[in-house]
Amino acid sequence: MKALINSVRLMGRLGMDPEMKLFDNNRKLARTSLATNEVRRTGSGEKVTDAQWHNLVLWGNNAEIAEKYLKKGKEIAVEGRLTTRSFTDREGRKHFVTEIVVNELLMITKKEQEEKELAAEAV
Repeated sequence: MKALINSVRLMGRLGMDPEMKLFDNNRKLARTSLATNEVRRTGSGEKVTDAQWHNLVLWGNNAEIAEKYLKKGKEIAVEGRLTTRSFTDREGRKHFVTEIVVNELLMITKKEQEEKELAAEAV
């Protein structure tokens, strides 16, 4: 049960290219967003899709993978843990941010789709 404490698993599409940051000790950080979609039906039978946005934080090797391979729109699955941090903006207001620190990353985009994307980039 210990492995279940603060464990998050999500699958969705990236909402932006990763933003990279390099620290003095050559440690890399990548930040991006992930959209997960839930499809449901209304009382009248109409199909509705609800999107939830999640902030992802990737460190070290995962950040390097993100920098090389992840682009907006790519479908991925992640496993990680929830963290909450706070910061004060320039106007003195305190903000709270919930993020998922990614432990494992799986790229789901199919090979055929990836080949089409590479061909489109080459043009």
